[in-house]
Amino acid sequence: MKFPSPVAASWIAKLINAELLGNTTAEATGINEIHKVEAGDLVFVDHPKYYNKCLKSDASFIIINTKEVEIPEGKTLLVCDEPFEAYQKIVNHFRPFEPLVKAISDTAIIGKETLIMPNVVIGNHVKIGHHCIIHPNVTILDHCEIGNHVVIQAGTVIGSDAFYYNSKKNREVWFKKMSSCGTVVIEDNVEIGACCTIDRGVSSETRIGKGTIIDNMVHIGHDTLVGKNCLFAAQVGIAGVVVIEDGVTLWGQAGIGKTLTIGENAIVLGQTGVTGTIAGNKSYWGTPAIDATAKHREAVWMRRLPELWKKVMDTK
Repeated sequence: MKFPSPVAASWIAKLINAELLGNTTAEATGINEIHKVEAGDLVFVDHPKYYNKCLKSDASFIIINTKEVEIPEGKTLLVCDEPFEAYQKIVNHFRPFEPLVKAISDTAIIGKETLIMPNVVIGNHVKIGHHCIIHPNVTILDHCEIGNHVVIQAGTVIGSDAFYYNSKKNREVWFKKMSSCGTVVIEDNVEIGACCTIDRGVSSETRIGKGTIIDNMVHIGHDTLVGKNCLFAAQVGIAGVVVIEDGVTLWGQAGIGKTLTIGENAIVLGQTGVTGTIAGNKSYWGTPAIDATAKHREAVWMRRLPELWKKVMDTK
């Protein structure tokens, strides 16, 4: 999430009651979580395991719970006891919860010749392009952006909160939800089937590329970037922070793990489990996903095992 204008580190330190170290005169341009940080961003870290990753990231401002680290040149540290709570306070200050008081918010912008059918809910600050069709019972939540010539079938939810939690077992409530201040961007000529769910980014964006077609009952997790002209069949599930390059096909019930990349024009066959990054221009099957031809050969040999075992036993 970008701030409306650059914010002085000293002002942020005062807001979260933090001690300011390093470059104390700098100005932050946004807040982000570690997977999406850019120069000028503010990020938090509260576990020694991740101190080094955070300090070496592109983030310019780091909320941290220790002074016992070397401050990289040009970076700013904001030291406080509870970095997660400080992060939440900043997010909720710049993007506070805004109740929706009518089905279609007065702050929504809807393009010409776009058809909005009954029982559609359109949240605050939503932008919808022209010549779209939004079918009944669709929900498009705050700050989401829909391009031109987009079709969204009945019952789909765009912009639900990210499934993203801060976990600590030394407190009464182990899982604390991170406030989702990101968004969903749907590019032009996309069609989304019925009863799909597309989560917003934690602090960045979930994006569906131009010309992509999505079948019914597909879930796409937070901060996932889907390329152009992809095809997803029914019941595909995609975790968070996934990069799916242009022209990828995911057949029914394929499951895609988090923080991985699927290369351009890859084909993932039905019920395949993708647990790591896979190259483009190949077909995959099985769990974990492997080359589909090799998997077919494996399946043939598996079917022959009883026959082979009988031959072995008959020779004894």
